[in-house]
Amino acid sequence: MITHGNMIEILAGNSNRPLAEKVASELGIPVSNAEVTKFSDGEISITLPETVRGKDIFIIQSTSAPVNDNLMELLILIDACKRASAGRITAVMPYFGYARQDRKARPRDPITAKLVADILTSAGANRVMTMDLHAAQIQGFFEIPVDHLYGAPLLAKYYKNRMDENWVVVSPDVGSVGRARNFATRVDATLAIVDKRRPKANQIEVMNVIGDVKGKTCLMVDDMIDTAGTICQGAEALMKNGAKEVYACCTHGVFSGPAMERITASPIKELAVLDTINMPENVLKNPKIKVISSAKTVARAISSVFSDSSLSAIYED
Repeated sequence: MITHGNMIEILAGNSNRPLAEKVASELGIPVSNAEVTKFSDGEISITLPETVRGKDIFIIQSTSAPVNDNLMELLILIDACKRASAGRITAVMPYFGYARQDRKARPRDPITAKLVADILTSAGANRVMTMDLHAAQIQGFFEIPVDHLYGAPLLAKYYKNRMDENWVVVSPDVGSVGRARNFATRVDATLAIVDKRRPKANQIEVMNVIGDVKGKTCLMVDDMIDTAGTICQGAEALMKNGAKEVYACCTHGVFSGPAMERITASPIKELAVLDTINMPENVLKNPKIKVISSAKTVARAISSVFSDSSLSAIYED
């Protein structure tokens, strides 16, 4: 029996309003007209003009750049809903910022992903929904339920009808082998791996390619692309090893720093990315970038959570 509220309401911050509107359209409801503004000194101001008492609130907000502003918007929206007696508050974070800081890689490193999990819970979130966490174990950082959605089915569906026996799925590094193997299974393709060495942060040196890519069309699969150094140098290594063409796909297009210049200059023919992060115009206009909507998956997940039905069923088709 549903006890957490009798109505779905979608709220959104400023990080990815287009996705929120698409999700709301899939659900057949409007996005609430919450006012998210700033004072002259940069402080975030939130106003909820409509009652949320007893409602099942889903706040759609990716914590992408500017990461800290978007995170604060989400926290304040959660607090506003909590103090207005919302029935249940779910933070829908298609892209979970700070996910890369999930362990102590060096002495005295913070585990910022855990810190963000604690802050979200303290703010009043009753549940979190996200997609393709950089490390799946981050789900265990929360003391509240986490619904972990997957972008691979959407990307695999996009590519599967174009692929034949001459395609090979490629992991851009050893750490992404599990993800690439799962993707290869979905599209019934063989797997190859780009082995690389990273001498220092944001610098990589590609060593070799493990697997047969000669004369093949390669599809590189990753969870996120930030500065695009890994994916572009991986594409160059594949071409040097005899690949016919190189495609790439990822769930989260962070695209910071020199990413777009690198992608444009790279041998990558096409890069498919989900809309978990709102894309600026220069990205959308790049002929190599193909944006695939995740709105239907997110909307179906929200509907499943509201109705207390199985979340895995949304991937059956």
